[in-house]
Amino acid sequence: MKKSFPLTSPKHKPERVVAAIKNDVRKYLKRERKKQLPEGIDYWDFACKVGQGNEPPVDKHVEEIVPAIDEAATAGCDSVYIEILATPGVRKQK
Repeated sequence: MKKSFPLTSPKHKPERVVAAIKNDVRKYLKRERKKQLPEGIDYWDFACKVGQGNEPPVDKHVEEIVPAIDEAATAGCDSVYIEILATPGVRKQK
C-alpha cells in the first residue's frame, strides 16, 4: 500500500479522519497477514515508511505507524504518506 491520506475533511472532525486512517492501516495489515505463505517462509514482514506532509518518508517499524499518524495529526500536517510493503520473513535459529 502506497497512499497519501489527507488529515482534514470538510465533512468530518479531525479525530474521525485520523481514526479512519488508522482503521484502514490496521485492516490492510490484517488482510496481508492472512495471505497464504510461500513454501519455506515463516511469516510476513512489513517494510514501512511514513512521511508527514511534504517531508520525505522515514523508515518505521510496523508498530510505529499508528503513533506516527497521531504525531502528524498533532503537528498540524495537512496529509500523511504511508507505505507498507509485505515481504517474506524467515525466523533465524538461536
